[in-house]
Amino acid sequence: MKGFLQLQTTIRKCLFPAAGYGTRFLPATKAIPKEMLPVLTKPLLQYGVEEAIEAGINTMAIVTGRGKRAIEDHFDISYELEHQIKNTTKESFLTEIRKVITNCTFSYTRQIEMKGLGHAILTGETLIGEEPFAVILADDLCDNADEGVLAQMVKLYDRYRCSIVAVEEVPLEETNKYGVVAVKKMDDFGEVDNLTQSNASALSEEMLFQVTNMVEKPDPKDAPSNLAIIGRYILTPDIFAILKETKPGKGGEIQITDALLEQAKQGKVIAYKFRGKRFDCGSVDGFVAATNYFYKKSEK
Repeated sequence: MKGFLQLQTTIRKCLFPAAGYGTRFLPATKAIPKEMLPVLTKPLLQYGVEEAIEAGINTMAIVTGRGKRAIEDHFDISYELEHQIKNTTKESFLTEIRKVITNCTFSYTRQIEMKGLGHAILTGETLIGEEPFAVILADDLCDNADEGVLAQMVKLYDRYRCSIVAVEEVPLEETNKYGVVAVKKMDDFGEVDNLTQSNASALSEEMLFQVTNMVEKPDPKDAPSNLAIIGRYILTPDIFAILKETKPGKGGEIQITDALLEQAKQGKVIAYKFRGKRFDCGSVDGFVAATNYFYKKSEK
């Protein structure tokens, strides 16, 4: 694959777009950010932050909006609460979130207007700067017993140094819910000399592709494939300049798929069919499925 950016910086920051209204969960999300809805005892956003930590990232950049103060409060010390439960059996309930707070740096900026995912990512430029970065959409809750989805993608970035999108096969009749990619086989697939054996096992012709086209929420008859982009990205910093020139698309929003298409035209985007389970927790059905899955998992 030719024309890839030769960036030397490793992935240090993860961007979390978290300004959406969560209208599918009203009235619950009238006062509670959708990213703070709990699957069992942990909010969706914390699952995403822990996935980023597993991938070796400890700088979290969060794009918020009005009514999202609970996000900042969650990733902060609660002195009164901690004082009340200190030296009781309940103190252990805060162990996980304490580790997150101790090991990460959190920064925030507000998206004043909701103009699509591309606009949300562009809003985060001030937090990211000129370096490659990861993006996690907390609505897409992923789990893999072996290795988190983002950790898998960071290893791929270390090899290819280009933008990467996580994809999964969806029923053709559901392509109008996603950004959908057209792909071809990797030109230089098989050159895994600088990967460990465990990493190499993840790279198969069924999992790694070069993106040739991207369409945002196509009708099934117009979809280039049934490979849908889910809420995991690694983006190179030139995406910001592209987003600034990207005109609003479907629904009057600035789409990240339109910006990524500009990179794909230069052969600079990989689609990765990840290992693991993904739950669409932006829908009630997906949220319930995730809750049931993690409950059963906790009983083992």
